Amino acid sequence: MNQPQIQIPLDLPNVSVEKYEQTDKGLVITVVSTRDTAVCRHCGRTIDKFHGYDKAITLRHLPIFDRPVWIRIRPKRFQCPYCDKGPTTTQRCEWYDPKSPHTKAYENWILRELVNSTLSDVSLKRHLSIGCIEGILDRHIQRQVDWSTVPDLELIGIDEIALKKGHKDFVVIVSGLTAQREKYLLAVLPDRKKETVKAFLKTLPPRQCQSIRRVCIDMNEGYCNAAQETLPNAQVVVDRFHVAKHYRDCADKARKAEMKQLKQTLPESEYAQLKGAMWAFRKPWNRLTEEQQIVLLSLFRQAPVLKEVYVQREVLTGLFEQNLTKAQAEQALTQWLDRITELGLDCFTSFVTTLNNWRDHITNYFIRRETSGFVEGLNNKIKVIKRRCYGIYNLSRLFQHIWLDVQGRRTLFAEH
Repeated sequence: MNQPQIQIPLDLPNVSVEKYEQTDKGLVITVVSTRDTAVCRHCGRTIDKFHGYDKAITLRHLPIFDRPVWIRIRPKRFQCPYCDKGPTTTQRCEWYDPKSPHTKAYENWILRELVNSTLSDVSLKRHLSIGCIEGILDRHIQRQVDWSTVPDLELIGIDEIALKKGHKDFVVIVSGLTAQREKYLLAVLPDRKKETVKAFLKTLPPRQCQSIRRVCIDMNEGYCNAAQETLPNAQVVVDRFHVAKHYRDCADKARKAEMKQLKQTLPESEYAQLKGAMWAFRKPWNRLTEEQQIVLLSLFRQAPVLKEVYVQREVLTGLFEQNLTKAQAEQALTQWLDRITELGLDCFTSFVTTLNNWRDHITNYFIRRETSGFVEGLNNKIKVIKRRCYGIYNLSRLFQHIWLDVQGRRTLFAEH
């Protein structure tokens, strides 16, 4: 009785199968090239004078039913009739790299395995050495941006992350966004110096310099100056969430100071009624439960200044939520500053100074309402990469890992 059979494509163009055998290593499939020409390694012409076979090579290929598969081939050799002394050339097949012990299909599969994973994990699962996987990475993924693969960008973000705990060894991440909101990793820079960032921005191709319209940053003077000096067509936009963090911190410091004083002056029973005031104070009124609203009102009765601080903080938050033009936003900020001065709310003094220094870049947000949200999302992804890998301190290797998680899924899985 004949056993049922199925056919599985090898996805190896221009070959025919001669035989296959099951060995201790796995399934070994011997193939032969069906192409009858090669390109002379000396003159570059197409040649078809067959000159025998080179020694056999065995390449790791995609597994079949979770069993290892190996492809064995003896590359054809051809003699050139056009060159002196008729040198021979070994035929190159497009489905493997002569410097690799794997087929290209297998290496692309390993790269897909590396997305959201680590070298160690893939090494254990696929029984490959770390060095072997690093070789695959280096053959297929650049250690720095390949501008030929990056479409025109509308927006770039510049921000820093710490490679080590305790905010140590900062590196700068430069990323870009297209009009279709696709993210691209552009650089991992070794430090936060203005000259380092400026030197990288100078390497942008002319077409990118023309297409980039906005640069999102936190309030870092070096990043700002580097962008302004190298990208004259781009507006620098200070991220609204960094602005919000600054004025909210000012309000929170006022709360802490008042709570400290109330703890010293109020009876213990009355102070106990303010339990939970911290979380109630940090939230907008419409997101508070009835119980939290009661606690907050109790706090305002004991410390009336905090009511004004709370109200003015929420007014400023509401200003950023409105659909204002840049000119309208500047006018609204001026009115807010006048109100702060009138109320004598000194807790916002440091923020007022920041606002006056960065007002133009802060109000650029209202032109297109761009934020560094995509940058912060990327930073969170990098933190996950660092935890998975227990730290990565080689910047070019870090670039490859980030590329895999940011662009790898979009690129490698689309090709597949």
